[in-house]
Order: sequence, then C-alpha cells, then structure tokens
Amino acid sequence: MQIIVTARHGHLSPEHKAEIEAKAGKLLHYFNRMEAIHVTVDLQHRHGPIDVEIQVNAEHKHDFVAKASDNDVFVALDVAVEKMEHQVHKYKEKIQDHRRAPAMGDLLDN
Repeated sequence: MQIIVTARHGHLSPEHKAEIEAKAGKLLHYFNRMEAIHVTVDLQHRHGPIDVEIQVNAEHKHDFVAKASDNDVFVALDVAVEKMEHQVHKYKEKIQDHRRAPAMGDLLDN
C-alpha cells in the first residue's frame, strides 16, 4: 500500500509530509483493501485557503475522493480525512450488509 503526498504551487517540509502520511495512513483502520492513497496539497493561494484532496484507490476499481479547504493545512487535512472515513465506512457497510432484504427469487419460492 502506497501513500503519496504531493504539493502544488509550493513545497512541504519533510516533517509536514510525514505527519500527512501518518494521518492518511489511519484510513487503513477503516478499510484494509486500499491499494494507494494520494494526498494533494494545493498551496496556490498564500493568504487564502489551502486545498487538500485525498484520493483512495481500493480493490476492484473502487475510487474515493474527498476535498477540503482551510487556512491551515492540518485542519483541511483533518476535514478531508473525516470525509474519506465516512465514504469508506458507508461503502464497507454496503458490501457487508447481511441484513438487507432477500432477493425477489427467494421471496417467490416461499
């Protein structure tokens, strides 16, 4: 599993990259079938909000995207990670939902 951190229109210090990788790596606690996590930090507006985008590639071509903006990189990252956690959790519940209604063929057989 890869975690790739990139910056647009600026540079991130190695400490910032390490902290971003650590926070993005926590997504594996929710869904361990992730193949890659791409975090893009857009520093285009020096005095405006900073955009953070997280893209997750999971098995079987399931891709998830979460975006957030804030004046602080780590606040935006936390919001984007929270959005991603929600998406992954919802998807995981969907594929593991054992209580869903039976198929129509099963109903007709009774």
